Amino acid sequence: MSVRHALLALLSGGPKYGMQLKEEYEGATGDAWPLNVGQVYTTLRRLERDGLVESNDAGEDERQRDYGITARGQTELENWLTTPPDPGSPPRDELTTKVLVALRVPGVDVHDVIQAHRRQIVELMQQWTGFKQEEAELDLPFALMVEAELARLQAVVKWLDVADRHVKRAAKKPAQAPGPKLRRRVVVRS
Repeated sequence: MSVRHALLALLSGGPKYGMQLKEEYEGATGDAWPLNVGQVYTTLRRLERDGLVESNDAGEDERQRDYGITARGQTELENWLTTPPDPGSPPRDELTTKVLVALRVPGVDVHDVIQAHRRQIVELMQQWTGFKQEEAELDLPFALMVEAELARLQAVVKWLDVADRHVKRAAKKPAQAPGPKLRRRVVVRS
């Protein structure tokens, strides 16, 4: 998540102090992503440098300042909110990398690697489902965070199942001499 843009979004409701922004950010994200107050002030300095926010400069201590969004910051926020993420290359993912690299490690049973991760992901899904069921009156940001995480984990399990089927199918085929290596670059066009 872009902390930079999240802070702009929070400032669109009016001027705030850094600690206030930290608390509101954590509340807005269902307390799932704690934010270091130092990161808030570092980001605010950069936003101020870029002309997206301005401070009241009340005192030397930046903790005494309140920050407000500028017109340029409001435009930046609106553009960020309405622009889809870059559809170019798929993001790097540690689990995907582990499975892909495991295919090349001698003596490693990729099926076992996949199943170990699948078990861990299913356990995580059970924990998130428990969070969902424990709270009768969930606050909206937390409820949406739980649903997003469950959807993400379901997608991971689905991918692991597909990967496992491919690995099993490849193991049944006779070994073939390696052909020429083709370099592929995945480009998704919108």
